Amino acid sequence: MSLVNFTTREITCKIVYYGPGRSGKTTNLQYIYGCVPEDRRGKMVSLATRTDRTLFFDFLPLELGSISGFATRFQLYTVPGQVYYNATRKLVLQGADGVVFVADSQARQLDDNLASLQNLQVNLLEQGIDVRTMPTVLQYNKQDLPADLILSPSALDSALNFRDDPSYPADALTGVGVFETLKSISELVLKKLSQESPA
Repeated sequence: MSLVNFTTREITCKIVYYGPGRSGKTTNLQYIYGCVPEDRRGKMVSLATRTDRTLFFDFLPLELGSISGFATRFQLYTVPGQVYYNATRKLVLQGADGVVFVADSQARQLDDNLASLQNLQVNLLEQGIDVRTMPTVLQYNKQDLPADLILSPSALDSALNFRDDPSYPADALTGVGVFETLKSISELVLKKLSQESPA
């Protein structure tokens, strides 16, 4: 749920990058953080566990406009992908305004992608959120790997994209598809907020 600060005239929106372990969630955030000008981003915070970590930072986007005269600030979070960190995933997901589901394009990871997507839906439902109302974008990461190891974006859409959400092929290491994904989820979140906020 977005936070409104009347003093600074800012609306802060929370976007959570969700997906199975090692799918590229952290790589997405690190790439974005490295590209956003220093004066427009906060400090990156990393909460590390033995095998995974949760990252967080916020930034003021350069050209996404305002809502009712308020500037928009985005907080980006990753969730740990490993199954045994589900309690952490639930906490990070609380108050989210939008979700980027980062899928690993490798064919052998399809079951992990499906399990993680199902886990996202369960965790949203537990918070009383209908997954159909949550702004969501899918990113098919690791599309740079050899063609015989990965599924095509259309095959991944067939397997994972039940709601026909926006989806983007990506290679988060080099930044391909990273900002397209971010722009898409940001626009969906702002569109929903605009519809909910009084003019």
